[in-house]
Amino acid sequence: MATHLNHVLRTSILKHKTQSETPLRTSRRTPRFEVINATTSSTSSARQLIESGTVRPILPKDASSAINSEGFILLDVRPYWEREKARVTGSLHVPIFVEDKDNSPITLLKKWVHFGYIGLWTGQYLTTVNSEFLSQVEKAVPGKDTKLLVACGEGLRSMTAASKLCNGGYKNLGWLAGGFNRSKDNDFPSAEGKEKLQYATIGGVSYIFLQLLIFLKAVG
Repeated sequence: MATHLNHVLRTSILKHKTQSETPLRTSRRTPRFEVINATTSSTSSARQLIESGTVRPILPKDASSAINSEGFILLDVRPYWEREKARVTGSLHVPIFVEDKDNSPITLLKKWVHFGYIGLWTGQYLTTVNSEFLSQVEKAVPGKDTKLLVACGEGLRSMTAASKLCNGGYKNLGWLAGGFNRSKDNDFPSAEGKEKLQYATIGGVSYIFLQLLIFLKAVG
């Protein structure tokens, strides 16, 4: 189990390091690019927290036990459009990134570039860091000793969120290793939404290909 957790952590960090060198980094705003440009230091800090055991990595298959037996509250930090597709029943939602609604000329240019290179394919909006993330969590969960299992689609955004929460004084943090993308159908007792949790990050043109693959698998 420890070996698998280390593999998941290394995979997440490797994605981060590899994609940080891409020319598309100015778009910043898919689940991966958000972290690369806005919170590189937070990701590095989160890795250290996880490796030291300060933040506990929890695999999706062990999440239900952590929630039901150990008292963890599942904190979903994905943007609203992913959560609307699929979510764990009863989970708390505070996004670490929110849609960038600034309409300045520079931001509009970024939105155009983002849509052309990333948004059209992934269905992700241009986003920016939620400056009120910590205060919103504190309002919903004022007790800093509360056990929080921080989750997102791939594991990178939740690493950033876990780092911010740790710096904000939360002492019992878990990280959903690999995110919902690595979950299986029965990992969580109850989920809501029109999609499966592991597909919620997929949108745009790639969603069409996903549906085609699912159809071919069903009739094959």
